[in-house]
Amino acid sequence: MKVSRRAFVGGAFAMGLAGCGGGGRSTLFGTDTHPADYPTVQAFRYFGDLVERRSGGRLRVKIFPSGQLGAERDTLEITSFGGLDFNRVNLAPLNSIEPLTTIFSLPFLFDSEAHLRRVLDGEPGERVLRSLAPHDMIGLCFYDSGARSFYNTRGPIERPADMHGMKIRVQNSDLYVAMIQGLGAAATPMDLSEVYQGLVQGVIDGAENNWPSYESGRHYEVAPYYSLTRHVMAPEVLLMSKVSWDNLNSADREIVMESARESVPYMRRLWDARVAAAQEALVADGVRVNEVDPRPFRRRMHPVWESFVTTDVQNDIMRAVLAMGDGNA
Repeated sequence: MKVSRRAFVGGAFAMGLAGCGGGGRSTLFGTDTHPADYPTVQAFRYFGDLVERRSGGRLRVKIFPSGQLGAERDTLEITSFGGLDFNRVNLAPLNSIEPLTTIFSLPFLFDSEAHLRRVLDGEPGERVLRSLAPHDMIGLCFYDSGARSFYNTRGPIERPADMHGMKIRVQNSDLYVAMIQGLGAAATPMDLSEVYQGLVQGVIDGAENNWPSYESGRHYEVAPYYSLTRHVMAPEVLLMSKVSWDNLNSADREIVMESARESVPYMRRLWDARVAAAQEALVADGVRVNEVDPRPFRRRMHPVWESFVTTDVQNDIMRAVLAMGDGNA
């Protein structure tokens, strides 16, 4: 049955928040655009199980996966005024709301996934999560979204010159467009559902995404060259509405926060296993994979970084991120 967003929001707000400040049983509602078996949804459910168990059953978390309640931009607005209690979103729709979230989306910023995870678990990650409170959202934790790499129909990408003249599909994002242009290629914003046909028809020469998405979209069938640039590792965020947060007592807030943080290693185990399985299956199927030296690509990104990192606070966090790189670990 399709859920009406209008009906859901009114009912959720009335039912979910009414008992939060007292001793009764409360159901809290959350949304995720990914399908039910996706690692973020499984981690979200694990978080909900922890909350219910630790609260002695007083708090329940009901999750609506597969975008049942709408796209992330729509549900973010609903979350900010308390119509939803929890929301799992990518960083991209938050970039226009809070400039600090842009930092973790910068291309070629992270040396590795280990570097990314040090940052997210450390002070830079905490500062970005705290920055969401003035926007009526509480940042609970970060989930992985994987390392994105380029794939195309022409041949291996080993240096930026190999991308010159290519038409590369990107998300509808000024940052992604600037990245592609900085590498000498032509950026083509396009819905993900159109990528396969676009590759077949030659509307685009390539795209970029992580291993599981490359596999699930079957893009490898028509774009068999996968070059491990690992250019973006932007994480996803588990949020709570500040309205809902303020309706919790201090003990329940601690339960929510601790449960969210404990769900992170659980999610990472699921994600790492999914990436490994997708990579193994596609290599066995004949996908041509090549490693890439990121340094010449990164040098071309400095003007892009400067155009999107414009405040002293952003620059301070970015310096902290770079100082936590693999060479300094």
